[in-house]
Amino acid sequence: MRIGKITVGALEEWSLRPGNVISWHPTEASIEKARQAPVSTVPVSFMQGQHLRNYCERTTAGLNFSRQIIASCDVAGRCDIAAMDHAVNAYLRRHDTFRSWFAEGPDGKFVRHALEDPADIEFVPVEHGHMTVDEIHQHVIAIPSPLEWGCFTFGVIQGDDHFSFFASMDHVHGDATLIGTTMMEANGMYSALSGGGQALTLPDAGSFDEFCVREREFTAELTEDSPGVRAWIDYAENNADGFPEFPLPLGNPQDSTRSVMTSEPLLDAAQTERFDAACGAAGARFVGGLFACLAQVEHELTGALTYYGLTPRDSRSGSDNFMTQGWFTGLIPITVPIGAASFGDAAWAAQNSFDSGLNMAKVPYYRVLELAPWLRWPRPNFPVSNFFHGGAAPMNAILAAAEMGLADNIGIYPDGRYSYQLTIYIFRYDQGVEMAIMHPDNPVAKKSVERYMRTMRSVAALVADTGNWGRVA
Repeated sequence: MRIGKITVGALEEWSLRPGNVISWHPTEASIEKARQAPVSTVPVSFMQGQHLRNYCERTTAGLNFSRQIIASCDVAGRCDIAAMDHAVNAYLRRHDTFRSWFAEGPDGKFVRHALEDPADIEFVPVEHGHMTVDEIHQHVIAIPSPLEWGCFTFGVIQGDDHFSFFASMDHVHGDATLIGTTMMEANGMYSALSGGGQALTLPDAGSFDEFCVREREFTAELTEDSPGVRAWIDYAENNADGFPEFPLPLGNPQDSTRSVMTSEPLLDAAQTERFDAACGAAGARFVGGLFACLAQVEHELTGALTYYGLTPRDSRSGSDNFMTQGWFTGLIPITVPIGAASFGDAAWAAQNSFDSGLNMAKVPYYRVLELAPWLRWPRPNFPVSNFFHGGAAPMNAILAAAEMGLADNIGIYPDGRYSYQLTIYIFRYDQGVEMAIMHPDNPVAKKSVERYMRTMRSVAALVADTGNWGRVA
């Protein structure tokens, strides 16, 4: 799926040519220093903890688990390996998340080990020779597990007139800002050095460690009666003591080994403007209108009278620096009474739920599980809806990297393994609105996802064309 000059899709959509591959990996000295690194006083964040638990449980059961973020771009000419070497190591030493690795304790909880000196990080280029596209794909996803230090790598595929740069890391170290930070920092540093100039002078990166400490201090003060905790409990109890499920069948998650992405255009540019106007007339923003439509889709498919959704929110603050590498994402619960609601009523309710729940991203559901142990761990294939606006972070940084000419053919891809979470993406950009869903790779799930997106397209188009979906409360 193309979003302007950016590709977002399955690994197979990465447009590559065969070429000579060089990738960066830690030296034996760095690996040994990391192995000896002491347990850190910095706690494991709640999002990192759930990721590690899911990875361990799926692995123990003999199942795989999608865990990587892969970013790529093309750069004209031949790669200056010395300049890229400097750029990669400067990037890794700059962000404190890359000093960490994790271990599971006898109580099932995870602890962080961390290098104390960023200078102990040293990655070196390793030549792998000529590879086919399939071999490149396999090479890029063959990083260490999240329970090992160095579960991230960078590399180049040299072609005749350009090279493809890639960054591949476990999700435990990053969120969707990965592309913006790597394109603006690592690639920017490379561009400065390869042109014969001086290394870039960058502002302080901010600290993911400090975020993890603040999160644990804040959540330690929560009780079962804290408003945010109470809100999560009420939400979960309305969803069989857990998270909502996708409204259509997706197959047996115990049989799932791969995920694929299916996409669908929702609105063209003109429809997008009319949809935006309909949202404004309802006292909502674009995001409120989208969640109203998602609610209506679920009502049409299942007859549900209330829609329960989840959406992520970047939890960075000004003190973290919005280009800090790390996993800062929290979840916001969305509740929309939909029954016989008009679009205006549903959009207003969805917007109110979204806005009033923004601070819920700072109350991790996984902390609530500690305070309310009768609630259930999220079940496989629970849906999370992501809305990306081309004029807001993180998409604006990625689009800016493309427009500034720092690189061509910018893309972001998953690793193709089974994703425990059903991820719904909705992108708004100059050409309109696109929707994509990363789902289990089986015929049942594909049929369900295609039906779901067709319904969403019909509902959104009706709102754009008429300002409503034909119902009046």
